[in-house]
Amino acid sequence: MRRAITLIALAAALVATPASAREMLWYDGIHAVTLSVPKAADPVVTVAARMFASDMKAVTGQSAVTAAPAEATIRIVELDRTAKTERQKLAADGVPVDSLLSMTDAFHISVINRQIVVVGANGRGAAYGLLEMSRRAGVSPWIWWGDVAPQRRDRLTIDDAFRTTQGASVEFRGIFINDEDWSLRPWSYGTYEPAHFGIIGPKTYKKVFQLLLRLRANTIWPAMHTGTQPFFLTPGAKAMADSCGIVVGTSHCEPLLRNNVGEWDVRRRGPFNYITNRKQVVDYWSERLREVRGSRGGNLLTIGMRGIHDGSMEGVRTMDEKQRALQQVIDDQQQLIARWIGHPETTPQVFVPYKEVLEIYDRGLRVPDNVTLMWCDDNYGYMTRLSDSTEQKRRGGAGVYYHLSYWGRPHDYLWLTTTQPGLIYNEMREAYDHNARKLWIANVHDPKVAGYDLELFLDMAWNINSVSAATVADHYRRWLCRQFGSTAGEALWPSMCEFYRLCGERRPEFMGWSQTELDKRTYDRGLSPVRNTEFTAAFGDELDRYLDRFAAVAARVKAVAKTIPVERQDAFFAAIEYPVLAADANARKLLWAQKARQAANGSTTDGMFAANTVIYHACAESQSAYQEIRRLTEYYNDRMTGGKWRRSMNMRPRDLPVFGAPVLPTLLTDDEVTYWLHRDTIATGHHPILLQRGVIARNAAQWTTADSGARVVSMLGHSMEAVALPKGGALTYDFTTADSADAVLRIALIPTQPNDNGDLRFSVSIDGAEPKIFSLKEKFRSEGWKQNVLRGQAVRTMALSGLKAGLHRLVIRAIDNHVVVDQWMIDRDATRKFYLFPVAGPSKGGGGKNTEK
Repeated sequence: MRRAITLIALAAALVATPASAREMLWYDGIHAVTLSVPKAADPVVTVAARMFASDMKAVTGQSAVTAAPAEATIRIVELDRTAKTERQKLAADGVPVDSLLSMTDAFHISVINRQIVVVGANGRGAAYGLLEMSRRAGVSPWIWWGDVAPQRRDRLTIDDAFRTTQGASVEFRGIFINDEDWSLRPWSYGTYEPAHFGIIGPKTYKKVFQLLLRLRANTIWPAMHTGTQPFFLTPGAKAMADSCGIVVGTSHCEPLLRNNVGEWDVRRRGPFNYITNRKQVVDYWSERLREVRGSRGGNLLTIGMRGIHDGSMEGVRTMDEKQRALQQVIDDQQQLIARWIGHPETTPQVFVPYKEVLEIYDRGLRVPDNVTLMWCDDNYGYMTRLSDSTEQKRRGGAGVYYHLSYWGRPHDYLWLTTTQPGLIYNEMREAYDHNARKLWIANVHDPKVAGYDLELFLDMAWNINSVSAATVADHYRRWLCRQFGSTAGEALWPSMCEFYRLCGERRPEFMGWSQTELDKRTYDRGLSPVRNTEFTAAFGDELDRYLDRFAAVAARVKAVAKTIPVERQDAFFAAIEYPVLAADANARKLLWAQKARQAANGSTTDGMFAANTVIYHACAESQSAYQEIRRLTEYYNDRMTGGKWRRSMNMRPRDLPVFGAPVLPTLLTDDEVTYWLHRDTIATGHHPILLQRGVIARNAAQWTTADSGARVVSMLGHSMEAVALPKGGALTYDFTTADSADAVLRIALIPTQPNDNGDLRFSVSIDGAEPKIFSLKEKFRSEGWKQNVLRGQAVRTMALSGLKAGLHRLVIRAIDNHVVVDQWMIDRDATRKFYLFPVAGPSKGGGGKNTEK
């Protein structure tokens, strides 16, 4: 019943205002907005009130001031701290009191007797409701982190009949600050609150928590890397979380709120070994539980045990030994929780079946029914496992740990945040539909850099119906318009969608075609060097077309930048200019270097001296692009917003080869770079054209017919409109070939994972022939899996012998769940080398015929 009420309330989040409604003026251009805060309110309400007062200062020039309840413009009510009589009066005034109390962190806003009343089910709900009024006044959640200055207003109005009731779709919603070494951490201790190396201080966390409040989130997994001072050893950090209503948890390898990397002292306590050193480990956990009991903000206890820093559990070798030991740990932890916190069945707990722990879980590990099972993606945004029909019935429900940044194989992405919005939507909607509704955590190396992707993730956690497969792109368009104004947002939107497509084809961090965590006996530091890309001369030169498309996006961004008001120029630079222009420069650095190396191929031909002009020009382009990344980064750190973000942007996290100076056959001086860039040595103004000779190629959304349930997911895949199929669902395509010939069919799918521990199959049939079955399943960290996540596609190939001239029909059918089709191509050249399917962008909807060119 509670779920039904929640969904109804969310569906009616914004009620249309009747034409007869009157307009209420809540800021008249003269008098400050007044606010009534209950004396016994939760501390988070007081925090939100201070934030709101500051927001009003930014919007109106006057801070909001407190007033008596009957006289205030805005009155705040916290239901969990009100008397029965007051609740009855609110209900009589149309406030859905019972519904609010049945929802998570809910709030209701309406105008009652010409007063705006914000009713929160609890402290967090009241805080979210008040900050909703900031949004309605034009304040972006990124006012501080994104430097998005609100437009000044001389009046603020609300319809007299306005009503909104909102509550969370997911109970615990938040972030894990991870891989903070090159961004948040040096900015915190080196700029924002100067301190010793490695300290992320309470002032920094306060700003993080305030951002979470604005994004309607309530949970933090604090930073925990080697070199970072543990959260619980940072004076004032936990108290700050409590005051902001933020629940504190810890990652999968930090049981019972303990940061082992920074807190386990081997010299004092001995090995972190539950078999041989159980008393010391138990005492260690008990100390933290005693410390946090009664926390106002709340605690989210991760149970289980791994090695000190995400290694295998110490003291056990065989799977039987691991299972027995882990079972003992979990059973003992329930007793510790009962002793120090309260009844284990009412204490929020999380178990993360990750790496070898998943195998142990599948062997029959007993996890208490009230504990939340937290499933993970594969570190690249594709969910690997979700609760089956039995697990979905658990009282503790399920959660998701999702990466928007990552350090590890096959390659890190810790520079920019470029996960396609459609992928976030598709995977998180799949998780929600599998009843993963207890806990959503996004892995971010820096919340500022995570930007839009993080907001989309948390918007879905707050209201799962806030976006659909068809409206992902529109959600992004609205975000751009809110951040930079409607004119700039509308002008940017098509180009920024193309930016996400380019990054979906290859993330900026992956453009070196290199890998990490390889055999250190072969590769220095386990890092393979930058090498030539898989872009070829196919279809009108893929490499030049990629550069040309990126250049067009960069040109549009530069043009729009000139229209941005001065007060939002730094916000625009950080969120749009830097990632687009730096990613464009990174592509130019690497691809022009490839051109130079290919021209200087060591051969002795009669044209080898003539090739020097090509080599020098390519080297100049590559070196110039590298210097541009440096200049952009220096501006971000040293000049943007007066140096507010100094040390926060690192253009070479972990000093991976892809971020280094270009690998060139020769180096030019600065003067030579200038000379060769401006010398007319090659054709300028050339725009390569997509050529499709010998192929038929389509985006998946260009179907002839589609079965019911097929969903076009905008902003997903190389096509930016990949099609998610239900189990048994099919897509049908009619096409015509000009003559008879052998051919090959290549099908590109989104490299999803089988969420049920089963298979991930689809079938292909041409002209009614017996379907051929393919599987997308790849072993985690296999070479096939690595190439799939680097490319953003999984490609399967089928030979077509003697394909006759004439009309044909192709049917692609999903045999299992979680099949998402991106593109397909029929090619008469079975050995053709290429990287990108030759389809000219999104089709803007299904349907249409295709004839061989």
